[in-house]
Parts: sequence; structure tokens; C-alpha cells
Amino acid sequence: MAETTEPILEVRGLVKHYPLTSGILFKKQVGAVKAVDGVDFRLARGETLGIVGESGCGKSTVAKMLVNLERPTAGEIRYKGEDITRLSGRALKSVRRNIQMVFQDPYTSLNPRMTVGDIIGEAYDIHPEVAPKGDRRRRVQDLLDVVGLNPEYINRYPHQFSGGQRQRIGIARGLALRPEIIVADEPVSALDVSVQAQVINLMARLQDEFDLSYIFIAHDLSIVRHISDRVGVMYLGRIVETGRDEEIYDHPTHPYTQALLSAVPVPDPEAREHRERIILSGDVPSPTNIPSGCRFRTRCWKARERCALEVPALAVPAEFRSVSGPAAHDSACHFAEEKQVVPPEGEGEGEGSGPG
Repeated sequence: MAETTEPILEVRGLVKHYPLTSGILFKKQVGAVKAVDGVDFRLARGETLGIVGESGCGKSTVAKMLVNLERPTAGEIRYKGEDITRLSGRALKSVRRNIQMVFQDPYTSLNPRMTVGDIIGEAYDIHPEVAPKGDRRRRVQDLLDVVGLNPEYINRYPHQFSGGQRQRIGIARGLALRPEIIVADEPVSALDVSVQAQVINLMARLQDEFDLSYIFIAHDLSIVRHISDRVGVMYLGRIVETGRDEEIYDHPTHPYTQALLSAVPVPDPEAREHRERIILSGDVPSPTNIPSGCRFRTRCWKARERCALEVPALAVPAEFRSVSGPAAHDSACHFAEEKQVVPPEGEGEGEGSGPG
């Protein structure tokens, strides 16, 4: 999937702070939860951007702002060059049709009192111009068929389906309006491993079939690698490293990315034996009290005085700017250094590594 010069979606300086107040009658703001604190990224048409990070780093808040379930405190979300954070009414409704979401929990995101036909067809009630009334049932059945479900299940309720089937219904609902972008917020984290693979393969097939662009949010790095063209690693409300999937996985330069990758399960026992495991000290700081300078410094083994004084820019590190190669990608670290943590794909799969 080639990246075009003009992105279909561009995020600039995206911020979401939730105010903390005290007092009963006269409330005053005493602080803020800095859930998202300055995020920038671009999404090309037909591309999949994976966003990964620990729980609480702000991934889901970014997803909600992209589909306007949350209003940003500051920043821009540009869809085809237009800042959609400034839109309202009909103009916003028109844009929301083109940016749909697949939610994390495939059960709570579906109304248990509505049939599958009503759940998927509800999009046509909100946007009647997409499908005439007499054509809606057929369209819903076509969508069920596209996501691998029997079209005759149209009158069933969510509780009559397995977890994987329910997520397929959620994907069908996301496809109903023929959007250009789908924001998938941990769409497989609640599913069994075998079902995860089925849903990921389905999403990959639908991307080609419907010419979709994906924002794929997850905490499982192996799943993100399977589906993503580029990856952004988030920590405490900001992206700390971003690049193509092979750059991030095979040539990480940020210490946080390296620590995350060292925790990824490796199936090959030999490779697992020689892998260096990076254990981070301490806990993730509170988003109400973010450390000065580099926000990762309180857990980083490379931290020095400069890290406390200066916020590192998300850019190609100085030592890699004069060379071309996979290590020359954006990394927000003053002391970025290439380190191979996960054995390259295919290593250890030669003679004697498979079944006899």
C-alpha cells in the first residue's frame, strides 16, 4: 500500500485534558488529567496506521476524538485538508459518515434489545440518502454476507452469537455507510487467539475490497505488525516513536519501544533463549503529574540530566540523519540508539526448526 503525498487524515497537536475540580458550591479547577498531550500523525489513503502502547496511554481517547465522540481541548484533525474539529451540524454529520469506528467489546457495543438487522440498518435511518427504505434489508444482508455471516441471521439478537461473530456484526455496522476510514479500537482484544486471526484476516480482506484506510489501535504488538503499514508507539499521551513496521520492530531506537518489544512472546525456543528481556523500573506516572522534560525518563535506564530539562522532539535522531536506513525514523529520545530486541521474522525457521 503506497503512501500518497496528500494524506486522507492528518492530526496536528491533538490534546485532550480532563479538568480536575474541587469544592461543592464554588468549583474551581485544581489540575487536569492529560489523557492526550500533543499527538501528530498522518494517514495515507489505503494505509493502516497501528497505534500501540500500555493501557492508559491515551490510545482510546485519540480514537474517540477522531470520530467526534470526544471534543479535543486543542489541536487539529484534518480530513482531506479540512479541520473537522471546527465543524458542527450538517457539515460534521457528512464527515462522520466517512469516518466510522469498530469498538473494543463486541457485546456491550451492540444493543441487546435490537436485532442484527436493526443494529446495522440504524446507520441508514441517520443517513437516509445512502439507502432507500425498500433497499435496506437487502443491503444489510449483503453486509452480513461480506463479513462471513449467514444473511438469514438478520432477525437474530446479539446474545445468539459468539464473540467473534458479534465483532463481525460490529464491522458490518462500520461498513454500512461505505466509509473511507475505519478507526478500530482494540477490535480483537476481547476475543480468543484463533478468532483474533480470523477477524484480522477479515479486516485485511475488506480493506482491499472497500478501499479502506485504518487506524488500528491495540496493545498487542504482534497483531499490529501483522496488519499495519506504519506504527506509532504511544506513552503517557504522546507518540514517542513512529515509522514503517519493519523500522519499529526490527530497528527500534526509543528505549520504551525496545522494552515493549522485549515482552512480545517469541515462539522459537532458541530465539527466546538469546533474547534480552528489558524490565522497566517503577510505574507509569500519573497523567495528572507528568514528569518534566522526557516523560519516559523516570523509568528509563538511559536517563540523564538533559532528559529532565528538555522535551525531546519526535524527529529522526541526529546520529541517524546523515545515513539512510531503517534506523532513520522519528524517535522522541535524546539518546536514541538502535537495538534489535525481537529476532527478525523467519530467523530460526530453517532446517530442524519445524516438525519432522
